[in-house]
Amino acid sequence: MHLDFEQILSCFLVLFAVIDIMGSIPLIVNLRKKAGHIQSEKATIVAGVLLIMFLFLGERMLGLLGIDVYSFAVAGAIVLFFIALEMILGIEIHKTEEPSTVSIVPIAFPLVAGAGSLTTVLSLRAEYYVENIIVGILLNMILVYLVLKFANKLETYLKPGILSVFEKVFGIILLAISIRLFTANLSYLIEQL
Repeated sequence: MHLDFEQILSCFLVLFAVIDIMGSIPLIVNLRKKAGHIQSEKATIVAGVLLIMFLFLGERMLGLLGIDVYSFAVAGAIVLFFIALEMILGIEIHKTEEPSTVSIVPIAFPLVAGAGSLTTVLSLRAEYYVENIIVGILLNMILVYLVLKFANKLETYLKPGILSVFEKVFGIILLAISIRLFTANLSYLIEQL
């Protein structure tokens, strides 16, 4: 076991910024109003299982396509870069549609375990030990569960201005992490040439 507090914290913060569950509070409240109830436990479990499965099977899937983890990490770093720009600048680069029905699928995927977080999990694998990434995922799933469960109460306490500042701060952190992931993995790929 290679449990390392710094790696766990780094994985947690990266995934926290990408999943952006705090920024999704207004959407979750809106979905809850439409459906009347969101299955917080099931949505959290499905999202966590998807992320952990992709952590282990994603590399094999890439292998079938002839892509190595370092190349995927560079591509993932570019995706994270654009997600960070969206968070910092308040612009929408990638347009997503709001799910029309409320069930586990739109909450667990793509809201929590979407393309960005799945890409991030594999990108992190190129740099961190798997057990630290799993702990980071589990800590995020605890937070996701709490937000899903108490979204209505959180929205009344966290004003839009606070959520906006929160999103921009994590956007800057995510931007720095994406640049670090990009340079570390790109330099490895250049060495292999």
